[in-house]
Amino acid sequence: MIKFIINDRELEVENGKTILEAAFASGIKIPTLCYNKELSPYGACRLCLVEIAGGGRIGLHAACLYKVTEGLIVKTDTERVKKARKIVIELLLAGNPDSEKIKLIAEEYGVNKTRINLGTRTDCILCGLCVRVCAEVVGMSAISFAGRGTRKKVQTPFDKISDTCIGCGACAYICPTKAIKIEQV
Repeated sequence: MIKFIINDRELEVENGKTILEAAFASGIKIPTLCYNKELSPYGACRLCLVEIAGGGRIGLHAACLYKVTEGLIVKTDTERVKKARKIVIELLLAGNPDSEKIKLIAEEYGVNKTRINLGTRTDCILCGLCVRVCAEVVGMSAISFAGRGTRKKVQTPFDKISDTCIGCGACAYICPTKAIKIEQV
């Protein structure tokens, strides 16, 4: 067992657990859009940012990726964390103003509007849940990421109908913004 401190509470967790897993197990709320306990962590949404105050790499880090170490000191609700999360929420809201899930998170954090204009809107937040569920749970890898930077998107290989897609709908089910729609044939 590893001892560490989160929000002035000393906790013990099993070796190999992330800060997010430890927080959830202790009833400490940390927001996230790209995390699912059944899938490998990805750290895409950045909502789970926490501040490492000691015992590790000092600064803001994604709680879903950062493994707990002995003596780690974590803060989940500092002004620095709140400010960083609000910026992330503004970015998400700018690209996905109609997403109910993002609107709820924005409301919870007091973000009423965004100062950011991305120029384009997309329902996909590139959280990777669909890609990971298809590969890790369904075992098909019918979709993946393509492109880099602002051109990055989720698509089938070569943007053609995927031979490996079994039509299970797991990708649509797990999508937090409902960007994936299942079409009835």
